[in-house]
Amino acid sequence: MKRPVYIYALVALALAGGVTACGRAEGGEVAVVNKEGTIVVAALGDSIHAGSPYWDPDPDVRAQIGDELDEQSQWEYWAARKDRRLRFRNCGVYGERTEHIAARFAACTAGADVLIVQGGINDIAQGRDVEPAAENLRAIVQRGKEQGLRVAIANVLPWNRGWPRSEEPINRLNELIDELAREEDVPVLPFYATLESPDDDGRMRDEWTADGDHPSIEGYRRLGELAFRLP
Repeated sequence: MKRPVYIYALVALALAGGVTACGRAEGGEVAVVNKEGTIVVAALGDSIHAGSPYWDPDPDVRAQIGDELDEQSQWEYWAARKDRRLRFRNCGVYGERTEHIAARFAACTAGADVLIVQGGINDIAQGRDVEPAAENLRAIVQRGKEQGLRVAIANVLPWNRGWPRSEEPINRLNELIDELAREEDVPVLPFYATLESPDDDGRMRDEWTADGDHPSIEGYRRLGELAFRLP
């Protein structure tokens, strides 16, 4: 599926699962959904945060998905159903490397309480070294902490269509994520272990992936219900 350039738009629709799109109002102000007693969680990352292949926070992308469109194709949807206090701001963008994700920090996090950092698979898919990717992720974590946010970082999922060549760099990047998380004193959300098949090391179980690149709805359910926890 061809993905258009991501353009922020003001989206005021609150989805049933407590997930909103990340957007800007006129004048550059961020559109924030933050009711009394709720916890606003900024999910800043790539297509795994976005909910590919059956969902995307960008309405232009959603229009291209067609009949397969399903808001349950987001781990945030399932996490919000589990904890009704949570309002997720979905700031996932398909295909972005970690430096692109870092550039959207301010737009995604203004007014949030919690930041979930995720990314790195596109750096690997595009043949980039994992060490700079890890440093980009560290910089996002540090900015979140400096802003007073509660921060967690998700590790990189298995990649069936990239296996076996992707296995070594994914493992290395996940080691670096564990290292930076210890040093920055933030929790790691175990996305990799939650979807790795017990029978096929380095790959997602067939029913947990939609296309070999992204989770299926069942895969996203597992991430939202089993892997996610508030930092």
